[in-house]
Amino acid sequence: MFCPKDFVETAEGLIFALVEPDTEQDKVLCFLRYVKQVSGWKKVDTESANRFLQRHYPDYLHYSPVLDARLHAVATEKIVKHHRPRQRLQAIMRNNSKAPVESDLWQLCTLLQQHGLDLAQTGVTGSILVGVQNQASDIDLVCYDRDSFNQCRAITRELIHQGLLQALNEDDWQQSYQRRSSALSFGDYVWHEKRKYNKAVINGRKFDLNFIDTSTRAKALTHQKRGRVTLQCRIIDDARAFDYPAEFFVDHEVIHSVVSFTATYTGQAFNGEMVEISGVLEQNETGIKRIVIGSTREAHGEYIKVVRS
Repeated sequence: MFCPKDFVETAEGLIFALVEPDTEQDKVLCFLRYVKQVSGWKKVDTESANRFLQRHYPDYLHYSPVLDARLHAVATEKIVKHHRPRQRLQAIMRNNSKAPVESDLWQLCTLLQQHGLDLAQTGVTGSILVGVQNQASDIDLVCYDRDSFNQCRAITRELIHQGLLQALNEDDWQQSYQRRSSALSFGDYVWHEKRKYNKAVINGRKFDLNFIDTSTRAKALTHQKRGRVTLQCRIIDDARAFDYPAEFFVDHEVIHSVVSFTATYTGQAFNGEMVEISGVLEQNETGIKRIVIGSTREAHGEYIKVVRS
């Protein structure tokens, strides 16, 4: 079983991050994140990854007719290792490593568990998942149960209030903002983020909380892009605001929903709030229209912003 936030490795020394649970033409849909070099694993951004694959491994470049998007894809037969977040976290919790990053992860998860979180529904992704973390690495936790994820956010909020975890400081927010390349101003970015309680700090190390819904999903419909659009509307259903992709249903005469494939706008707005949205208009095979944020991995110029609560 494949899930977003899993990583897969190929014999050529390439590690890809999965972005879809379903295979397409017997391939997993993904983005190249790490390339093995003589000096070790090198992290690559999307633009660098595209250039590298075009030059060396063009077979991994892929157009998805379902998503109407260009991304990367790996045939299942080419996968030599499937990195699974839950298995990795369980191994770290058993070993209680003294390595700085893993030690902080162990301490964080022990604290969450002591306050009621079921770690069986939790994993770790990002650099820690594939063992390429360094002293400056963040911790990326993944919850696979909706109730557990909401509980984890509530525990995080309470532990911040108790002083057992810390809220991000100004430098943390600046680093987060620079890494996200958000289309919002710094002030708007931080205002939205502080409401989510899906980020905090332990021992000076930032961690993020993510949610992946592993319940049965309806068959994916084919979408076609209809151009860029900016508009305002009201959020009427935020139940899937923290999903991957995040989905917000809106009160609008033409647009049915807003979908964000970038974590920057996960949990961005709540029921009843008026938002401004800039993204790519898509229409599925049944005629239903949606706006997509994250039509590219960096989502340049695409955003969701609350304009009135």
